Amino acid sequence: MAGYDPLAVSSAVEGKVYSEEGGVPLRRYFRFRVDRWYGGIVTGDVVGCNMRCRFCWAWYFTWGNPSCGRFYSPGEVVARLVSMARRAGYPRARLSGGEPTIGFKHMLKVAEGVTSSGIIFVLETNGILVGRYEEYAKALAGLRGRGIEVRVSVKGTSPEEFYELTGADPSFWYVQLKALENLVAYGLRPAEEVYPAVMLSLSGEEGLRRFSEVVRSIHPELAELIDEEYIIMYRHVRELLKRTGLRPRYVVFPDSIPDKMV
Repeated sequence: MAGYDPLAVSSAVEGKVYSEEGGVPLRRYFRFRVDRWYGGIVTGDVVGCNMRCRFCWAWYFTWGNPSCGRFYSPGEVVARLVSMARRAGYPRARLSGGEPTIGFKHMLKVAEGVTSSGIIFVLETNGILVGRYEEYAKALAGLRGRGIEVRVSVKGTSPEEFYELTGADPSFWYVQLKALENLVAYGLRPAEEVYPAVMLSLSGEEGLRRFSEVVRSIHPELAELIDEEYIIMYRHVRELLKRTGLRPRYVVFPDSIPDKMV
């Protein structure tokens, strides 16, 4: 069983979605929005990802069209997110869409700026780069106690599921878990400042039980807060599933998303 290397994809993608001008780290975004998730949150969606998930809700913007959107400085992103959060009365802001840790310097400055403004910063990541580079975990842990939350979205409950869902080398499933290990080791509080999410569309509740034991071995408290993810059957997701041939066993529909996923 072979697949692509997400680290190699990261290197190839970074030059298209990250740049520096006069020492300022710029990242490409395709939109900013206000959402119902997390009980209410504002979001900056980045362009560019190091995975090619066969179910991705944002595939067209994150890796199907790397030149969409435009570049923003950390200051511009912080100003937008903080302003949107305050207008909406929401306590959290996040980076999502593609993989925010590509162009890590930009993401870290956004995190610092948002938390310094009194808004909780949520980093949604697949964990590949944080698992591979311990210095990334160490830098994120430098924000402990200041309003940082890192949500590591693990693709499947086993290396085999990981390959089926992403097409990537199955060994990188363990790199995602290493991200959780690194973040806890450097001081983020498990189930508060760092926690796992897992895609369960291939294995459902049985897979969740199996995955719970895996993360419990990293730290017992990680098993107490696991975000359950299921493929949401948006029209463009259905299109991608047809292209990739992925056949999930468990899905949800946009008009009936369970409360536990919101």
